[in-house]
Amino acid sequence: MRYCIREFTEADTESVNAVALAAFAQYSGAYTDWSAFSKNISSMASLAKDGEIIVADTERGIIGAVVYIGPHQPKSAIFDTSWPIMRMLVVTPSARGCGVGRALAEACIARARRDHAPLFALHTSSIMQVALPMYEHMGFTFLRAAPAIFGVAYGIYVKPLSP
Repeated sequence: MRYCIREFTEADTESVNAVALAAFAQYSGAYTDWSAFSKNISSMASLAKDGEIIVADTERGIIGAVVYIGPHQPKSAIFDTSWPIMRMLVVTPSARGCGVGRALAEACIARARRDHAPLFALHTSSIMQVALPMYEHMGFTFLRAAPAIFGVAYGIYVKPLSP
């Protein structure tokens, strides 16, 4: 599958939101309030106000997206404010297994290095049976538990970055 990694534009809003919802749909039974959770997921593009959205694009449209939030930018209190973080790495089910998720994660790591961060963080759940092993393979390690989200346990994972 051929795709390019590029910056989000306002014209991508609807597609990014749809990809996010499609990516999380398989977990609908895991969250205690899927309706509320999916409302948050389906507004992923609104995170552009907090960070940099990066998309994976093909000639047929967007197949993945992620949000990079730099050091000292507003973020959840579960993270140290000095850490850059990655949020909402999403890939359409039909594009999984093609390296899209890893390419998006690497684009975030490149931005963290650009920002001279010594560490990069994310939060994820063990229900993410593809993403979690990918993160661990990329060098992320479990730091501590994070508050559950609608009944699903989450953890904070960090990756040290070399200069």
